[in-house]
Amino acid sequence: MKCDILIASNNPDKLIELEALMADIPLNLHSLKEFPDLPPTIEDQDTIAGNAMKKALEAAQHSGMIAISDDTGLFIDALNGEPGVYAARFAGENCSYADNRRKALEMLKGNPNRKASFRTAAALASPEGIIAVVEGKVEGIITDSERGDSGFGYDNIFAINGITYAEMDAATKNSCSHRAEAIKAIIPIIEKLVIGE
Repeated sequence: MKCDILIASNNPDKLIELEALMADIPLNLHSLKEFPDLPPTIEDQDTIAGNAMKKALEAAQHSGMIAISDDTGLFIDALNGEPGVYAARFAGENCSYADNRRKALEMLKGNPNRKASFRTAAALASPEGIIAVVEGKVEGIITDSERGDSGFGYDNIFAINGITYAEMDAATKNSCSHRAEAIKAIIPIIEKLVIGE
């Protein structure tokens, strides 16, 4: 029997990734589109784990379902960890993915230190409270220019072993991404607590 899990995200790109990452588990995955009256979560926490927990808990309490949410930050060494938890709105409110990438590249222009890490916190919640929080982390570099045509967010400028996420196919990215690492860590918890395996 399949269990119901709500993915607490309105980001269509993130939904596609999460659905692919959890495809091998017998789950009925639901999205926030099924709950149009749920007000959007205000991501006002100062950590990615805090935002992930807040989103998962609000979605679980509103829907009455187990909910999973994640929050991701890009931490660039030369920028003292910026954009960090503010990665999605680095270039300002209502900015585009391209705006964020341009700002990061401009701030790093001429800087030889290109080290960065992508971190994703994933949270699982029931209507009664938080069940678990895990984190996935991948080290890489910020490229000098955009490369690749797939992915979203900072994928065109974040490289692992010389290849950007946007130059990878979806299966390759899902095998090595920060989000994949977080989901891999939370899957055994989902299986134990939700599926009963």
